[in-house]
Amino acid sequence: MEFYKGIGKIKYEGKDSKNPLSFKFYNPDEVIAGKTMREHLKFAMSYWHTMCAEGTDMFGVGTIVKDYGETDPMESAKKKAYAAFELMDKLSIDYYCFHDRDIAPEGETLAESNARLDVISDLLLELQNKYNKKVLWGTANCFGNKRYMHGAGTSPNADVFAFAAAQIKKAVEITVKLGGKGYVFWGGREGYETLLNTNMALEQDNMARLMRLTVDYARSIGFDGDFFIEPKPKEPTKHQYDFDTATVLAFLRKYGLDKDFKMNIEANHATLAAHTFQHELRVARDNNVFGSIDANQGDMNLGWDTDQFPTNVYETALCMYEVIKAGGFVNGGLNFDAKTRRGSNTSEDIFLSYIAGMDAFALGLRIADKMINDGRIDGFVAERYASFNSGIGKKIVDGDVTMAELEAYALEMGDVTTNISGKQEYLENVMNQLMF
Repeated sequence: MEFYKGIGKIKYEGKDSKNPLSFKFYNPDEVIAGKTMREHLKFAMSYWHTMCAEGTDMFGVGTIVKDYGETDPMESAKKKAYAAFELMDKLSIDYYCFHDRDIAPEGETLAESNARLDVISDLLLELQNKYNKKVLWGTANCFGNKRYMHGAGTSPNADVFAFAAAQIKKAVEITVKLGGKGYVFWGGREGYETLLNTNMALEQDNMARLMRLTVDYARSIGFDGDFFIEPKPKEPTKHQYDFDTATVLAFLRKYGLDKDFKMNIEANHATLAAHTFQHELRVARDNNVFGSIDANQGDMNLGWDTDQFPTNVYETALCMYEVIKAGGFVNGGLNFDAKTRRGSNTSEDIFLSYIAGMDAFALGLRIADKMINDGRIDGFVAERYASFNSGIGKKIVDGDVTMAELEAYALEMGDVTTNISGKQEYLENVMNQLMF
């Protein structure tokens, strides 16, 4: 059965093509900086948005039918799997990401839910082998069911904590079964609405306990990939404990989890935290916790997570600059945690959206490579901090100086009368020159 009729394999046709169902900049097998674009970008399909989301919002019902012609939930889940792999095959996407409840509907009991996961994961494994596709990462949906209204690992109810642990255990097992090299924690409701009813210390202690239990169990069954945390400051919870990369780092270091986890950075979450996408990537890179990316963008006029397909090439270029500087992806990749707009409700729109996002990141990769090879930006930064390469600056960096010595140096100097211009406008213009 063909689900996306009339749409063939999307091919690279170059920037002058007028064919909307073609790549203008993403040429999977083109080599840039020693690797193919496919290897650099490691695109992944988000199962939840692409295969499940129906375009509902707080003010209206869905605009897209995602039952795949079935009324029985399990039959619909099976059709969904077939459709997912057809879509990935036609788009030349090699990976997918999932929550447990995306791939199989939740049952009346945990045992029934687990049995359903076993059935669907068998089918997914069969389809992976047929189409040569892989899981980038898996996770558990510990935020959608009403039992998680006050959190999962941070719930005030120990029974909820235990249920979440059992659900995560199964999600880890399914991820290992499907060959996934990543497992993600996203604290969708791990936070608070008001401190008047919250024991923050206990909640964070318990969240750390759940993560440690997960890590230990996953390693015991052979999981050799990376654990990721996805920072987000708010929405749905007023304040989430995984606010941004720096906050998560402090949490991981406090609980001795920093050797086990890396970051899954989402562009739209960065802007909700009042940061740039590049800022979050740089903090992760500088602290050796860069892992994976949820590729999307937000609307700067709106204060919530709009999960739009990324088309801002300035942002994708700065993103890929950080990715290349970090050494590229290892177990992570670029997962399109993005959905078509509610009014873009045809099957063709799904393809057009992915093409737009993939082309935007392909352009970003091309530009980032130009930025690095051009050398002016990196050279300027090196020169700006050159005073720390010798003399008193080198002694500061080497830790070979005391406060008294610095005072003596400053007294002899008399005053600091010169400094180096930051030349921000010049550097931004260099980037424009390289882009256009």
